[in-house]
Amino acid sequence: MIRSKLMKTVLATAIGLGALAASAQEKVTVQLKWVAQSQFAGYYVAAAKGYYKEAGLDVTIRPGGPDISPVQALVGKQADIAVNWMPDALAAREAGSGLVNVAQIFNKSGLMLTCKKSSGVTGPKDLKGKTLGVWFGGNEYPFMSYMAKLGLDTTKDVKVLKQGFNVDPLLQNQAACISTMIYNEYWQVIDAGVKESDLITFFYEEQGVASLEDGLYVLEANLKDPAFVARMGKFVKATLKGWNEAVKNPAEAAKIVVAADKSGSANLKVQTRQMENIAKLIGNANSPKMGYLEPAAYERTVKVLMTGATGSSPVIKKDPGKAAYTHAVWEAAQK
Repeated sequence: MIRSKLMKTVLATAIGLGALAASAQEKVTVQLKWVAQSQFAGYYVAAAKGYYKEAGLDVTIRPGGPDISPVQALVGKQADIAVNWMPDALAAREAGSGLVNVAQIFNKSGLMLTCKKSSGVTGPKDLKGKTLGVWFGGNEYPFMSYMAKLGLDTTKDVKVLKQGFNVDPLLQNQAACISTMIYNEYWQVIDAGVKESDLITFFYEEQGVASLEDGLYVLEANLKDPAFVARMGKFVKATLKGWNEAVKNPAEAAKIVVAADKSGSANLKVQTRQMENIAKLIGNANSPKMGYLEPAAYERTVKVLMTGATGSSPVIKKDPGKAAYTHAVWEAAQK
């Protein structure tokens, strides 16, 4: 009888401690820039392998989409931290949103113009007079900077086609060039039957107008709370662990992404190829500098954004200086 009561007491205590541990987990919601795909493999790997849970976090990953803005998710308090490109984040900051970069995952750009040679494009000089597909919603800024560098007026020297998030304008010859990512849309063109030898690409990274892409952003006001900084430090630490793992094992990471895609549209072959190309954009993976925003790269992006294309305004009018980023969260993640 005594032993039975003792066992019940031990069991009740264990259940109570388990419930306490579960309730002690700090909640974090991260907003992605796009739908579930290998572009965000690090977050899904961190969740699947229990890295967030080990850090004492209960993380919700919110996929993005064409009608979902990472900026609005933060401002509307639907997320604590968001994945965004720096051009959109700095433009939103200048408009009063107060976004601050706390970690930089990609340190190379994957954005480019992809053109059919049959359209008469063999080099940058041939872009004049052509119809060019451009993504908007904050993704158009590097294109505008490239046009400025080439001295092309976007209101008369080229025809800008507002491109959907597909490659149809190129396939249907509605545009000579379209916007593509090296890890996604470019391969959609190839998969549609176009030979690589029939294409010419203009990497913004190689053209000197690249801006920083996938980074992590929070609202500036939240950084005044030490507890928030500590919680984000835990999140970033676990996330970087997930990214390091994804870069080392792209095939496994792709399987995790496909399993996490609730829409069922993710394809293993496509996601594996995408992860292999994503890995090329994360030059600091599995190094002490993983996730660290290099001030020089930030300043380069600011310079690009302050140079508007002829016929359009600069993306940002004032240099935000060091207020637009902080290393406090990244440093907390090193502990």
